[in-house]
Amino acid sequence: MKIEKLSEKQKAVMRFGHSKKYRGYSSLICDGAVRSGKTAVMILSFVHWAMRYFDKSYFAICGKTISATERNIVALIRDMVDITAFFAVSYSASKHILTIKDGKRENYFYIFGGKDKSSAALIQGLTLNGVFFDEVALQPKSFVEQAIARTLSVETAKLWFNCNPEHSEHWFYKEWIKDADTKNEKRSLHIHFLMEDNPTLTKEQIKRAKSLYTGIFKRRFVYGEWVKSEGLVYPMFCEENITNSTDFSGEYYISIDYGTSNPFSMGLWVDTGKTAVRLKEFYYDSKRQRKQLTDEEYYNELLLFAAGYNIKTIVIDPSAASFIQTIKRHNEFKVRSANNNVISGIRFVCELLSKKQILINSSCQDIIREFSLYKWDETKQTDTVVKEFDHALDEMRYFCATILYNKPDYKKIQSKPKNQPKSYTENSFSDWGGNLRLI
Repeated sequence: MKIEKLSEKQKAVMRFGHSKKYRGYSSLICDGAVRSGKTAVMILSFVHWAMRYFDKSYFAICGKTISATERNIVALIRDMVDITAFFAVSYSASKHILTIKDGKRENYFYIFGGKDKSSAALIQGLTLNGVFFDEVALQPKSFVEQAIARTLSVETAKLWFNCNPEHSEHWFYKEWIKDADTKNEKRSLHIHFLMEDNPTLTKEQIKRAKSLYTGIFKRRFVYGEWVKSEGLVYPMFCEENITNSTDFSGEYYISIDYGTSNPFSMGLWVDTGKTAVRLKEFYYDSKRQRKQLTDEEYYNELLLFAAGYNIKTIVIDPSAASFIQTIKRHNEFKVRSANNNVISGIRFVCELLSKKQILINSSCQDIIREFSLYKWDETKQTDTVVKEFDHALDEMRYFCATILYNKPDYKKIQSKPKNQPKSYTENSFSDWGGNLRLI
């Protein structure tokens, strides 16, 4: 067997399940940059390890949600030649069980989503021979610990952790990666990946991917650092994101951050198909004006703001229940509650700003002012923004995360690229298991 397309770190991943050093209960941790080739080779190694050493046994594959795990892991397994050439793979979507078998063995892989603390109850009662955690840093500690507890009675069980870096105070970094790198009390192998460790990426692709990140997200997703969030939230915003033109055409949207005692902000957006342009804004600060407006008064301002434009959808702060009902009652506009996941929304906005797919008309002085003031809260031990100077920026994020996120021309950078090679080998794993020393 001759393998030519694996990097040295990927080869180490392939060796892990068969190494004498980690033969007993042990764990593999792969963290680092996005698009670094860690996920596909980990799941390939995990499946082949399970099928070589176990039969009629149970395993778990855990992601942030079941749907994300099905999309990122189950679909990957079913498409990889280096798995399907040796095993029959079937998936029961109703039971969330992946069955993998060959002529001699058959094993079962439960699919779980660890989206919140309540998810821990879902995994209780099972005995598992191994667990693969995809994006473990996004899963609650209680869920991960419950899944690990399901393996403790199996002497040869193994844990497989995959993630991109988060905050330097994150529990997984402090309790697992630091241990793996120092005391190694958990018998862990830690492999840190960079984009250069993915042999399927060209130098040009790596250069382009790196250029799309700045600030905290560049340090995490390009250099793979577990670092504290600090400084401006959008340091990539610059003169190139500002336009003096209003000569754009496309689909029109309005985004709203509702406030009574806090400022009320509206932005008029045009989606040209490849660029989203904020044409104008309405920003009302009741403290500065010394007068609070009612929902009906805000609705009248909305009518004036939208006059002359065919508004496709109004995207609004989901907590603004009363104003949403006011808009619906008048039956003039289609209204949609915004996706309000703050951190993932900020990441997506950062990408769009870096790619110059967001332009702000120079007349929008309030949002331009907020760009220079909106900061990370450096006193917190999690990724948290300071809740001030954020009203126009919040409604911009609502628009991006709710409308642009699912449009093909604005798609987020894929941490697991869709064009993942189906086979990493020259001749596939035709004699898998016999010549691991060659990897």
